[in-house]
Amino acid sequence: MEGQMTAHRPALVLNADFRPLKYFPLSIMDWKDAVCAVVKDTVSVVAHYDDWIKSPSTSIQLPSVVALKEYVDTERHVAFTRFNIFLRDRFRCQYCGNKFRSEDLTFDHVKPRSKGGPTDWDNIVTACGRCNALKDDKHLTPRTMPRKPTIGELLRAQMEFPPKYLHETWLDFLYWDTEITVDKTA
Repeated sequence: MEGQMTAHRPALVLNADFRPLKYFPLSIMDWKDAVCAVVKDTVSVVAHYDDWIKSPSTSIQLPSVVALKEYVDTERHVAFTRFNIFLRDRFRCQYCGNKFRSEDLTFDHVKPRSKGGPTDWDNIVTACGRCNALKDDKHLTPRTMPRKPTIGELLRAQMEFPPKYLHETWLDFLYWDTEITVDKTA
């Protein structure tokens, strides 16, 4: 069944504790890797798609959620990446305040590198190309001063920008670390 249908059937990868292995970016694997992991018995299938792949000797229902059989110790710090900077700043230029697609953004050193500004969480902000060019080598104050976000802050930000693909079987395993709000009007 390899083709267009299976190309859009990634599997959400959970750690052995049934939490996503990674949130940033979300831990997924392509359907072929998920099937190989099932055959090698390195994952447990938690949920399936309706689709099946067949060979002359076997049929396997495509997994939509898999959990590792052995716990993997994951990083407990927020990685300093371009995506995480954009996510922290909610894909908004920190000078003009407009929201942009990631491909239309860059990052900017608040204190320019030419003046000794470091490339770190406390000196980098999201900027659109126009504002970055206008700022050039000058010091401008961003709308929000940069700082290293916590994992929880990035998780809340990610909820505003979910991945382009979220299968319904994934929803029970995402956002477990977020606070549950109670509707007091009910």
